[in-house]
Amino acid sequence: MEDIITVAHGSGGKIARKLIENYIKKYFLCPELKTLEDGAIIKINSKKAVLTTDSFVITPYFFSGGDIGKLSICGTVNDLTAMGAEPLYLTCGFILEEGLKIANFIKILKSMKKTAKQAGVKIVAGDTKVVPKSKGDGIYINTTGYGELIDENLKISVLNAKPGNVVIITGNIGDHEIAILKDREGLKFSADIKSDCAPLNNMIKKLIKNKIRINVMRDPTRGGVAGVLNEIAKSSNVDIEIYEEKLPINKVVIAASSMMGFEPLFLANEGKMIIILEDKDAEKALKILRKSNLGKNSAIIGYCKKGNGIVKIKTKTGGMRILLQPEREQLPRIC
Repeated sequence: MEDIITVAHGSGGKIARKLIENYIKKYFLCPELKTLEDGAIIKINSKKAVLTTDSFVITPYFFSGGDIGKLSICGTVNDLTAMGAEPLYLTCGFILEEGLKIANFIKILKSMKKTAKQAGVKIVAGDTKVVPKSKGDGIYINTTGYGELIDENLKISVLNAKPGNVVIITGNIGDHEIAILKDREGLKFSADIKSDCAPLNNMIKKLIKNKIRINVMRDPTRGGVAGVLNEIAKSSNVDIEIYEEKLPINKVVIAASSMMGFEPLFLANEGKMIIILEDKDAEKALKILRKSNLGKNSAIIGYCKKGNGIVKIKTKTGGMRILLQPEREQLPRIC
């Protein structure tokens, strides 16, 4: 594994982090990249803006609750949102495999158009390449997003979690990855489960406009909630303690995870945000979030404490265990 790239290097876990820290960051390091946020804060004519980019590969590319096109818009919009920016413009690059049905490509384009309109962003530039049959996976999409900070006085960063801060998640954990597993493997569950894929910018903008002092925001995609909390804890040098009984998890996700041997906190999400903020703002933030259909199951799941970058979970039975950074993704090619 030290000599070649493996699927694990794209997992969002420890191995992926090492690839970024040991190789990519080594050659591309600059002040804007140093903290490895969801986007880079740049200055244009003295105005602060955010730039981000993302690539999307998923099998199947049509799934319950969405498709790769919707995913590409939501993922990029949510990365800008996590930096406290209002998403404005996107670029889009397609890598298409020979043999992709035009009808499926049209469905994906329509989905992207619909999602971009919902998020209030414009797709303003792009590129298309075609690779020979068996040299791709149907379709890959790369997007770059540009947005402007809603409140330049708000310092949102993985470096800014502080002891006493509250940890909020904006809804149920793990729906996306279990929905993909269901569709990929043809599994049947007693209740329906769909991906949570959605643009969160309009909901989060209401928090910022209502003067909620947010310290950290991250969307828990690859590596899940556990991965993101570990990154925040290490970057901010605080311990984060969460409580199992307070975690909002769909019963289908709990059952499927138990059956497959998954840890729900490692599952990917595409329509959730982790928000870390001052304790005094927590209840007001919850009220605002719960008014949105995308945030109706928002919950306080834990607190930041003095420490050395460790994430702990208090179990329903009263025990305490360390929640480690995942090594790799539990299910490949999720986002």
